[in-house]
Parts: sequence; structure tokens; C-alpha cells
Amino acid sequence: MNTILSMFTPRDVKFLPLLKELTEVMVQAASLLYDLFAFAEKDKRDEICKLIKAEEVKGDKISSRVLKELNNTFITPFDREDINELSDKIEEIIDAINRVALKVMLFSPSQFTEHTVQMAEIIQNGSLEVQGGVDGLDHLTKSDESFRKHYKKIKALEEEADGVYEKGITALFREEIDTRELVKLKDILQELEKTANKINSAGKVLKTIFVKYA
Repeated sequence: MNTILSMFTPRDVKFLPLLKELTEVMVQAASLLYDLFAFAEKDKRDEICKLIKAEEVKGDKISSRVLKELNNTFITPFDREDINELSDKIEEIIDAINRVALKVMLFSPSQFTEHTVQMAEIIQNGSLEVQGGVDGLDHLTKSDESFRKHYKKIKALEEEADGVYEKGITALFREEIDTRELVKLKDILQELEKTANKINSAGKVLKTIFVKYA
């Protein structure tokens, strides 16, 4: 049976569990980010930002474990380059989410715009798609349309993020009369857009794995 499951079982008890653990951290960070933009009162922002930072620290530790296992394992379930790249891309998503939170904590804008909330929601949805793709690696086949849907949805979300970002920047320059707030929100929107791009990069790795191993 030509599936990644046949490669992971029983030989692999390391890499897929670690990748799943890393995606759990990513999803939690993305959920906190959405809460930060959609629900958090201004005096609660720092608390949520610190929680996101804690998830980023967890992600770094898991990524280090992946690298350590790669260095200590002679036979890997699939190309070590693919394992390493997927781990790196997921870690980059977590790092990008943390950078958004850091900008919010440093800049402390008076309020968020509808576009920042929309971007945070796209990031949350994208992280769930990445998680779904990683979860699907242990039963991947060429006919697995559900797996294809994950990386296709990730691409669609990235395109949606581009549109929201453009509308958000346009609205800022048309409507925001406070120059300081404009600069703050513009920078935060840019970080959100970069985060969406990181999610798309992880989707590309999932697509590559599907083409190579399904």
C-alpha cells in the first residue's frame, strides 16, 4: 500500500507525532491571535500577547526536538528535507503570529479595524487547514481528495488575505485622520499579511509531499 502510513508505521514513532504537536501549538497561537483582535479589551491585550509568546516558546522547543531527531535518525519515514522544511514552515507561522502580537503590545493602537479582524480570522482558518493536512499524512493516498482540499483551501485563504489587506490599507489612508494610528495599524496589517503568506508556504510543502509520496 503506497501511503505515508505504511512508511510511518511501525517504524516512525517520532516525526509525525512531533509535527502534530507543533501544529497544535500553531492552532492555539492562531486562536489567541483571533481573540486578541476580535474580542480583547485594550487592557487585556498584553495578557493575550504574553500567552501567544508562551506558545512561540513551546514551538521553538518542539522544532528543536524535530531537528535533534533528524540528526540522530539514520532512516526517516520520508525525505529528511521534507520533514525539516515542514517543521520550519510551521514554526515560521508561530513566529509570525508572535510578531503580530508583539506589534500590538508595542504600538497599543486605540482600536482595531474590521480588516485586522478579518485577517486574524483568515490566519486562524489557515492554521486549521495546515493542521488538517499534517493530521492526514498518516493515511495519505493518491485518491485522497480530502488532503488536496487542505492545501487548496490554504491557497484560497492566502488570496483572500491579499484582498483584505489591500482593502484595509486603502481604507486606512482614506479614513484614518490620526497619522500615528495610521502608521500603527498599517504596520500591524503588514505583519498579518506576512503571517498569511507563511501559512501558504506551509501549504506548498504539504502539496509537495502529496505529489512525492501519495
